Amino acid sequence: MWRLPGARAALRVIRTALEKLSPAEAQSQTAAGAMERAVVRCVPSEPKLSLSFALADGSHKNMQRDQSEPLGRVLSRIATNALKGHAKAAAAKKSRKSRPNASGGAACSGPGPEPAVACEPVVKLYYREEAVAEDVLNVDAWQDGAVLQIGDVKYKVERNPPAFTELQLPRYIMAGFPVCPKLSLEFGDPASSFFRWYKEAKPGAADPEVGIPSSLSSSSPSSSWTETEVEERVYTPSNADIGLRLKLHCTPGDGQRFGPSRELESVCVVEAGPGTCTFDHRHLYTKKVTEDALIRTVSYNILADTYAQTEFSRTVLYPYCAPYALELDYRQNLIQKELTGYNADVICLQEVDRAVFSDSLVPALEAFGLEGVFRIKQHEGLATFYRKSKFSLLSQHDISFYEALESDPLHKELLEKLVLYPSAQEKVLQRSSVLQVSVLQSTKDSSKRICVANTHLYWHPKGGYIRLIQMAVALAHIRHVSCDLYPGIPVIFCGDFNSTPSTGMYHFVINGSIPEDHEDWASNGEEERCNMSLTHFFKLKSACGEPAYTNYVGGFHGCLDYIFIDLNALEVEQVIPLPSHEEVTTHQALPSVSHPSDHIALVCDLKWK
Repeated sequence: MWRLPGARAALRVIRTALEKLSPAEAQSQTAAGAMERAVVRCVPSEPKLSLSFALADGSHKNMQRDQSEPLGRVLSRIATNALKGHAKAAAAKKSRKSRPNASGGAACSGPGPEPAVACEPVVKLYYREEAVAEDVLNVDAWQDGAVLQIGDVKYKVERNPPAFTELQLPRYIMAGFPVCPKLSLEFGDPASSFFRWYKEAKPGAADPEVGIPSSLSSSSPSSSWTETEVEERVYTPSNADIGLRLKLHCTPGDGQRFGPSRELESVCVVEAGPGTCTFDHRHLYTKKVTEDALIRTVSYNILADTYAQTEFSRTVLYPYCAPYALELDYRQNLIQKELTGYNADVICLQEVDRAVFSDSLVPALEAFGLEGVFRIKQHEGLATFYRKSKFSLLSQHDISFYEALESDPLHKELLEKLVLYPSAQEKVLQRSSVLQVSVLQSTKDSSKRICVANTHLYWHPKGGYIRLIQMAVALAHIRHVSCDLYPGIPVIFCGDFNSTPSTGMYHFVINGSIPEDHEDWASNGEEERCNMSLTHFFKLKSACGEPAYTNYVGGFHGCLDYIFIDLNALEVEQVIPLPSHEEVTTHQALPSVSHPSDHIALVCDLKWK
């Protein structure tokens, strides 16, 4: 473990110097100037600590010991292991000597002295050049910087060094699209870690170990890889990389020291990209992160894999879409590139599969400075991401509409109105829709806070009255958060509301009320009619106006998505233009090979008043 100032630069210097040495010289210098490494993992929440080191015979030991155990017992066990290892090595050596050679004779030229009987090696632990008493408990004995001695070999103890607990590359990689490795770190920070990317010099036969994280020594021969000179967490392959596999070398760090390096090779070669995508022109407006006074906000239904990968979707909903373009691995590349290219401060997503959130969105957006929270609905859910340099997450106040309506006193009056219409009440309480509410605080000015709400209302074309009631619950809950819990904080309310501007839901949001005789109260016929008047106190506006459509499929197109903002506290600085109709319909409708969803992202820059 190194403890050097300018850690990233220092690692490069050390690595470059070693690369210039022959393997024998590097091994010689390592043996002469550095101790072996003994890694200890010890955390208060776990009863055991782990100890990992390599014995002189080449075997690797991983020990799990109670933190409350006296040190002497561990040292005794290490001595026993070392003795066994020495005995095995001696037996193997003797076996090799007695093995006949190729000509049938003995391998040895003559009798030699019998090997001496091995004695149990002396095993000691030192801290600051003093032996640690054997009655000291493990939790206190194994300190960072201590020295473990096993016979003549000394080991530098590294307690809780930075380490990767998960490391994974995407299964599908395309030229022109960012490759964002999924990684989890313990005792470290990605920003303090070191990354270096390689590509195959020539396409080669697949290695059986490909795709499995390995140590430096177990990677493919260095002659088959070429450095890309990219030393960042994210790598964007070029057309020159098509047909080649990629390799990532990474060293975990915490700002002061580095942990064991790992390498990972892609399971696939780089494929050709689809060419121009619907969002490429939009990215020209979002090349940089906005200044502190602005909040670039995105709302986007990204089309859940659980809906895209059905026979109904392929044959009825999206028959015009190439089957491979509906595959999740393909669409994830487009979604990652689109979202990261917006350089947003707040992103609200709908139809997010749990695995997509954790395995795709989090690694990609985290690499570009965003952090996210997830709320499951049933088969998919909602995700809200925020830029860490601008905001911190103060609190979360998510609800399920039907649960809140049944049990929260906040909605008592609404429930009393609804129970008068049993058929409508039953349908409303069957819906699984949820509301995600996150309170963010500015990292630059702690007095600035904002309530970010995200939802996906019931989808059915005849469910207008259900959406009205869901919106009434949502606005009452948001008022509670933004007025009672955090008085006076502004609201941004994003989502797929499954309602065009002509519907009762939109009228209710914009005008603050809905009369009991509105036609949407009978949206599913007279049997489920539920006449009631509703009001809310917010003054809301659709930040992106009323586009001709935000959803464009073979049988329908219309505006269903909105970013509603609190007019008392926020104003619109800029709306990022939507793709042109020609771009949307290049492949007939959405999704397509150049657009990953059946919806179009809304993007706007908001400004504090």
